[in-house]
Amino acid sequence: MDVRINKFLADHGIASRRAIDILISKKRIRVNGVVLQKPGFIVHNSDRITVDGKEIKHESKKNVYILFNKPRDCVTTAKDTYGRKTVLDYIQSDSRIFPIGRLDKDTTGVLILTNDGECAHTLMHPRYSVEKIYRAYIGKAFSEKDKKLFESGIVLKEQSARGGPASGGKTAPCKTHFFQKDRRDVVITLHEGKNRQIHRMFGALGYTVEKLERIRYAGLDAGDLKQGEWRNLTKKEIELLIPSK
Repeated sequence: MDVRINKFLADHGIASRRAIDILISKKRIRVNGVVLQKPGFIVHNSDRITVDGKEIKHESKKNVYILFNKPRDCVTTAKDTYGRKTVLDYIQSDSRIFPIGRLDKDTTGVLILTNDGECAHTLMHPRYSVEKIYRAYIGKAFSEKDKKLFESGIVLKEQSARGGPASGGKTAPCKTHFFQKDRRDVVITLHEGKNRQIHRMFGALGYTVEKLERIRYAGLDAGDLKQGEWRNLTKKEIELLIPSK
């Protein structure tokens, strides 16, 4: 087996490829006892690989795909250095799973977790323009003028995401409509995922987001799941999510 280190670790459920590259930059990964310096390293079967001192075995695994209805006050990480409750505190799985992308601590709704690094890479890559639908409750009525500006794209100031790249520039066009004609209750359809994008887009136009929920991601919604509940995806859902599976 000859494969790049980020793909190897992503396939073994450590994190997404992008997150693995960040771990490498923080010198948290060793190969044969040597701190890895660059993300392009090629892994061989004989290599001993450790992450934070824990060895990652060269073994096959069964892919797991979980749909979770994330509650508020829950962080979208596997571990939290501040002792806050994480999404993995809600889910019982024998596999080493991780969330695909992030939702802010106070944002609720649909989140997918997996140990399939290739799936995570595909869903998060901008090239694939995965659809994300949110419902936002804002502090005042959304004017028709601002609605059109919002949909055509908002220029955001540069802002470094935690552990990720800066996410400024103009947002891609999106769609909005009102939930039950309430001009403070807005449904937004995006095909990108900049850091705190919806908060920043509304903020740029002088609105505050009082409540935010992701109601659909990659064609999947929470269905009957209450906040804090989860389930495994069905075979049909997995095929829709990643048609090659």
